[in-house]
Amino acid sequence: MAVASGPGAPNPLDLVPIEDASLGAFYRSMTTPERRTFWACAAGWALDGMDFMIYPLVIGTIISLWRVDPGTAGLAATVTLLASALGGWLAGFVADRIGRVLTLQITILWFSVFSLVCAFVQNFEQLLVARALLGLGFGGEWAAGAVLMGETIRAQYRGRAVGSVQSGWAIGWGMAVLSQAVLFSYLPPESAWRWMFAIGALPALLVFYLRRYVAEPKVAAETRARARAAGEEPKLWEIFAGPLLRTTILASLAAAGCQGGYYAITTWLPRYLTTERGLSIVSSTGYLSALIVGSFAGYLVGAWLADQLGRRPLFLIFSIGAILVIVAYTQLPLSNAVLWVLGFPLGFFASGYFSGMGAFLTELYPTRLRGSGQGFCYNFGRGLGALFPFLVGELSKSIGLASAIAVFAAGAYGVFFLAAFALPETRGKVLHADG
Repeated sequence: MAVASGPGAPNPLDLVPIEDASLGAFYRSMTTPERRTFWACAAGWALDGMDFMIYPLVIGTIISLWRVDPGTAGLAATVTLLASALGGWLAGFVADRIGRVLTLQITILWFSVFSLVCAFVQNFEQLLVARALLGLGFGGEWAAGAVLMGETIRAQYRGRAVGSVQSGWAIGWGMAVLSQAVLFSYLPPESAWRWMFAIGALPALLVFYLRRYVAEPKVAAETRARARAAGEEPKLWEIFAGPLLRTTILASLAAAGCQGGYYAITTWLPRYLTTERGLSIVSSTGYLSALIVGSFAGYLVGAWLADQLGRRPLFLIFSIGAILVIVAYTQLPLSNAVLWVLGFPLGFFASGYFSGMGAFLTELYPTRLRGSGQGFCYNFGRGLGALFPFLVGELSKSIGLASAIAVFAAGAYGVFFLAAFALPETRGKVLHADG
């Protein structure tokens, strides 16, 4: 695919050819530092995903125990995502100043501690505050980890490597669902949901690995050293100036669309299965498993396509696919057996495009502003996407949960398609210490 011109587009002289686009080529060719960073970030994504997905899995229990309405229950997911938007932007800015690895350690410890706090809250208001504080670290972890991966992995493998790391989210989601199935089978709901949040403190252990084995990317360290020597530390608002403004606006809209659709689906699908489809918490596990397997496959295929076709074609194909499948899943009179089968393509298209987002945002910004730009765009998108769980819950009161999910998910993926179409292709871009 031809490389687009305009603000944010890479210089053709800074591109490298993708000679071997097979999915496993990047791992075979990795250096030791690249592999250590890869596994550290993959584990971080998995534990990040587990922590976030715990709440959607216990939202029905929270509604029943504390007698909150669906809109209010959805507000906790919205507040978590809004806080993560702020945390991600600030963490990206901090990562440009103190380093990617140190920022990643701080954010992981932060959201682990507040996941544990969630296990001890005594009412919904306390849970709301704890989830908001957890969100600050949750958003920051993605911002720091995505930049770290994007700068550590060479250009010819960046799409597949960062995309494969993204598949860790599906593994974390699976860990959360498995924990739910086990805990709710052997414990009463009144205590099982608390143990779910307690398990969410496990990511703190990852910090020990990061401190010992993961090094700061050379390109980032050199850029910070030059900035300090010249007295030109990056400013928080620089991503809104000059030709970068257009890039920031479009990338933020793309991030809002892809995340808004994802959160509209994943926050409420467990509730949809147990209410409108009449499944129990335990019996719905099989349906969520099909969704998770499809999600994992989508991440891997998306990682391959990000380098094979490019970032933009990946986004365009998967946004259209997600719209078609979510409308079929929620609006057609399908049997539960067909719904189970359809869970695979739903997970596939509603997740796979994330494989290209980390590498894409990394390549849109110069090194000195990469953390700030990537952190803001992705997490501004997360902030807007955060409204969708709340809005779905509110709209479900009048048109039903299935239709509410379809309205907001399809609309979000439409925005994603249009914004991605307007942005440049960045596949194969080489990152430099001075830009």
